[in-house]
Amino acid sequence: MSSSPNDPAQLLASLLEGGIAMLGQFGMPRTAEPGKPDPMAEFFAATQQVANMQQEFWKQATAYWSAFPAAAAAAAQAPADAVDSDRRFAADSWRSDPRFDLIRRSYLAYSSFLQNTVESAQLDEKTKAQLRHGMRQYIDAMSPSNFLLTNPEALQLAAETGGKSLTEGMNLFFEDMAKGRVSSTDEKAYEVGRNIATTPGAVIFENELIQVIQYTPTTDQVYERPLLLVPPAINKFYILDLQPENSFVRYALDQGHTVFMLSWRNIDASLGHLSWDDYLEQGIMQAIDVAQNVTGADQVNTLGFCVGGTLLASTLAVLAARDEHPVSSMTLLTTMLDFTDTGEIGSLVTEESVAAREAAIGKGGLMQGKELAFTFTSLRANDLMWQYVVNSYLKGKAPPAFDLLYWNADSTNLPGPMFCWYVRNTYLENNLREPGKTIQCGEKVDLSLIDVPTFLYASREDHIVPWHTAYQSTELLAGDNRFVLGASGHIAGVINPPVKKKRNYWVNGKAGPDPQRWLETAQSVPGSWWPAWSEWLAQHAGDEVPARVKLGNRKHRASDPAPGRYVKAKAE
Repeated sequence: MSSSPNDPAQLLASLLEGGIAMLGQFGMPRTAEPGKPDPMAEFFAATQQVANMQQEFWKQATAYWSAFPAAAAAAAQAPADAVDSDRRFAADSWRSDPRFDLIRRSYLAYSSFLQNTVESAQLDEKTKAQLRHGMRQYIDAMSPSNFLLTNPEALQLAAETGGKSLTEGMNLFFEDMAKGRVSSTDEKAYEVGRNIATTPGAVIFENELIQVIQYTPTTDQVYERPLLLVPPAINKFYILDLQPENSFVRYALDQGHTVFMLSWRNIDASLGHLSWDDYLEQGIMQAIDVAQNVTGADQVNTLGFCVGGTLLASTLAVLAARDEHPVSSMTLLTTMLDFTDTGEIGSLVTEESVAAREAAIGKGGLMQGKELAFTFTSLRANDLMWQYVVNSYLKGKAPPAFDLLYWNADSTNLPGPMFCWYVRNTYLENNLREPGKTIQCGEKVDLSLIDVPTFLYASREDHIVPWHTAYQSTELLAGDNRFVLGASGHIAGVINPPVKKKRNYWVNGKAGPDPQRWLETAQSVPGSWWPAWSEWLAQHAGDEVPARVKLGNRKHRASDPAPGRYVKAKAE
């Protein structure tokens, strides 16, 4: 096969050759001094491995261009606005050098070709979704922006700093190797209980699975019915109590609620036997009982976030089957009860994968938090991983401090039996939505027995809980419900304090089974949805009474100060 001056493969080869030559100019020796170990050996070994992967990608790309010369010409001559929307290639250096410009255009065109190949394949939708996910991982990983010798920004910075950016990048690379993950924030900037999760309160109950925290009131008068918050078991609760200016807990306290938080334990090997039923009985039912006992209230208001909402709804369905009704209202934030359409995550769950997990940890063991974290990261790899690879390792710029990303990196283990039950009965078989299909805590669960007012919140750009799927809960629950759709994604849409005056939300759409019809008829409201929720919750919180100065009571005495011990435990 002949090559032309504009052959992407030949251009890549020249860039690789020139880039390797440039390394010698940065004061970074390629070989160790005689008799001494080479400190660069491990770094260059890893670099060579990914470079080999990229070269293989470009071999395939070259074959594509050889077979489709018209497409190659189109990529070279495409108008700038057709390929300039990708943030990875926003810098002028991707265009000022015609070699990098063609590499960029070729990559984007070939990526489109690969994606279109997947879409045109004659496959069932689930298989195609799996292939789509895998192809996107491959395409994202092979971006020329991810590699030193094909990233003009990184090469230019290395030249300008005399190689210091590469030295700093190598240090960050080794730090992350020790952690076993790519850092997305400055983790030294935060400490749980010091400058994050700092709302005053105390642990008033503890068992092997949970701690219950009661927070100190911030108002003289409070509603007689307390509010119990149930966070997702796969993450730590302080997403709801980050810093004072974006703390959902503090906001609820300021609205006059007595707030209790359920803090899940970060599971270790000794608790690897716990089941889904244990999370309902030892977890949520126990926390409801504690909140009632401490306040003397007839009922409590409850809020569940993500998987915490699925656990909460399951708990209330079990209690309803027992003719027990300790809850006045339920709020579900970005929660799925009907798992008919679970987005990209659902395509990764197969009978084979679930059966393998059941065989490995279904009767005891741990679902490692780092595995769950990597799965969620892969859904948005360019935003949550590759941009940090580029900025840290290639440019030597440590990621800035960001509380949301600090929380995101603080992973949590789950017990194997609990995790396996959840995945099979939700993502794989969608049993939860079927009345009587699941037996939980000895009861046939029917979600339609949950006859309490419910506030349902979803985020429009949520890639974990598709909003139209969260909307389907309106068809499953018997009580009066209010559905609110917020802007942004799974976390940023939820943690949107009113003082920021950001984003918007939609309300008052036409009720019915069609979520798109609801959105078309809904009203857009600027700002945070929190005040709308607060106004709704006040209707179910009872009369106002004097706030209790002392936390806990004789049965449930205050012990450790908030945020407690469980939330500080790191995943094994």
